[in-house]
Amino acid sequence: MTNITALNSAKNTIQTEIDGLAELARTLDENFTNAIETIHNMKQTSRGRLIVAGIGKSGHIANKMVATLASTGTPSFFVHPGEAAHGDLGMVTKDDVVLMISNSGEGPELAALMTYTRRFDIPLIAITSNSNSALAQHSDILLLTPQMPEACPNGLAPTTSTTVTLALGDAIAVALLEKMNLTPEQFGVFHPGGKLGKRLTPVNDVMHPKEELPLVNSQATMDQVIVLLTEHNLGCVLITDDGQNVTGIVTDGDLKRHMDTNLLQKSVADVMSANPKTISEKSLAVEALKIMSGTPDQYITSLVATDDKGNLSGLIRLQDCLQLGIA
Repeated sequence: MTNITALNSAKNTIQTEIDGLAELARTLDENFTNAIETIHNMKQTSRGRLIVAGIGKSGHIANKMVATLASTGTPSFFVHPGEAAHGDLGMVTKDDVVLMISNSGEGPELAALMTYTRRFDIPLIAITSNSNSALAQHSDILLLTPQMPEACPNGLAPTTSTTVTLALGDAIAVALLEKMNLTPEQFGVFHPGGKLGKRLTPVNDVMHPKEELPLVNSQATMDQVIVLLTEHNLGCVLITDDGQNVTGIVTDGDLKRHMDTNLLQKSVADVMSANPKTISEKSLAVEALKIMSGTPDQYITSLVATDDKGNLSGLIRLQDCLQLGIA
């Protein structure tokens, strides 16, 4: 083997896999559309699941596919083809769709599950690079992956083939997600924990509700405002004459900008920032964070939350978002 630096080796590997992905994109055909329709119809018409199966490296890819599919709204789980003949076939029902992955499309371990789908008319989608294989020949829908060189210099270790299959799995998950119009809020239901779940928290789960907020009318004076600021410790006071429409906000920053010997006697209208920014209580907290952080000259620390009618419903603060770990 000729001398090659680690950096060149890495670049060659990545480029070989990029070439494989490009060929996959070029060769995808109507069979992909048929696969998406089959899985989507299963979800719409029954309580079925997408069963994903594979052996060896294909099994690892299958497990990753299952995790992505389940998290994007397609009920899925992994069945090991080798275990299927020893009782795991009981996991598969007539309402399901089976997706089997095998680069070669051959192997005795595939037989039991493949035969089971044929016996009970369970739709079988195959992902393989071998169109003449048993898996390809006996499938209902064939997703043929391109036969491209592996990045391994010996052409043996699955590299390009697994990358291509992984990308195809992501393409299936995203196509299904888009077909069912999965919203960020629905996506959040599948990710209630961790950083992602926190970023998908709605504003009304984070905000301080209206009844907890310091409110004054536009005729108030700043001595009243300062008392409320101290009592509530939210860093701001909202100005509203009817309890529904917020016409202004006084923050700690406003106090600093107007600090002088006459501050306490000033009208709240002379100090407040008029027409504060608002956000719907049904929006995501991460959207509120984006508005508040904004650009340096638009940076704000509090955002008024409103209900469906545009009336005051709460207040969300930058500090609350940071403490929750949304940033």
